Amino acid sequence: MNKELFEAINFLEKEKGINKDVLLEALEAALISAYKKNFKSATNVRVDLNEDTGTMGVFAQKEIVEEVFDHNTEILLEEALSISPTYEIGDVVEVEVTPRDFGRIAAQAAKQVVTQRVREAERGIIFNEYIDREEDIMNGTIQRMDGRFIYVNLGKIEAKLPESECMPSETYNIHDRIKVFVTKVENSSKGTNVFVSRTHPGLLKRLFEMEVPEIYDGTVEVKSVAREAGDRSKISVYAADPEVDPVGSCVGQKGQRVQAIVDELKGEKIDIVEWSEDPVVYVSNALSPSKVIRVIVDEEDKATTVIVPDYQLSLAIGKRGQNARLAAKLTGWKIDIKSESEAKEEGLISEEDVEELETSTLEYDDSLEYEDSYEDMDEDLFK
Repeated sequence: MNKELFEAINFLEKEKGINKDVLLEALEAALISAYKKNFKSATNVRVDLNEDTGTMGVFAQKEIVEEVFDHNTEILLEEALSISPTYEIGDVVEVEVTPRDFGRIAAQAAKQVVTQRVREAERGIIFNEYIDREEDIMNGTIQRMDGRFIYVNLGKIEAKLPESECMPSETYNIHDRIKVFVTKVENSSKGTNVFVSRTHPGLLKRLFEMEVPEIYDGTVEVKSVAREAGDRSKISVYAADPEVDPVGSCVGQKGQRVQAIVDELKGEKIDIVEWSEDPVVYVSNALSPSKVIRVIVDEEDKATTVIVPDYQLSLAIGKRGQNARLAAKLTGWKIDIKSESEAKEEGLISEEDVEELETSTLEYDDSLEYEDSYEDMDEDLFK
């Protein structure tokens, strides 16, 4: 039986990836516990598992004394010297106390330990595999649904997609393949739990890394992402090399790169703006597609007052304040938008300021609605 036990342990190490030393250590602890329980012994014992010979033994640890008061924990010097002439008073000697039927006890203990450790090790392997994928994108297949979660098969585990992390513009069906963003991996007594999202801003960032080689290799850096999942998002990008156009890199030829991301997000509109350390420039860019006449910066409160042409006010604010809200999230600056007329009344700008308004690359008219995005740009811009 002992030889078969060691063979089984070696098999588990190869097939399950469970460290043999971990199994042997757990088995030793279980055998010690089984020995004390079955033989009602309080003696300190050690179990020796010899893989080379395929044997196991139990050894009681006893202190060498001149007079024995407890035979379970003490041994006379004379007896100890018969084992080894080097022993002295106060030393600890090991005496083999392996019972005759210890093999049966060992088999029962081994079965319990191996079963438990296999479960724990498998959970540990899965946890270690998926903890490295935290804040990353994974492909999965929808397996089932209940009132709280959509369960997505990621290969070795079913991830949980909470209802609150689902995009309102999407319909989810069994067997659908979807990309999900891993938000949290936790180890519990019942196993590994993986939580995923379709609404997290990190999903948008990772999708750009997948579609834009310049982001993946670090030529273009994603500075910030603001997202209202299923509706509209803004992403700011930056390139240290002045020869590189970060926005153009993300858009791609004829918008192909960003269109692939829009398709993955079921039509979610995406504004790509260039990051700048100058808050005036950055906030102006973030309010795209609206033109900006002037940005007044309050460094102390990290707030800005943005003045836009009268006919661009609704465009700058966006439907239900969405454009301004996303711009504020993207930049980290408070944004108060005022129309040109209102700003003049408050003395914030003069006629000269208005005349110096720089013309935008894209022309907008009064009828342009906020839903227009890169999709509505002239294709010549991407050639």
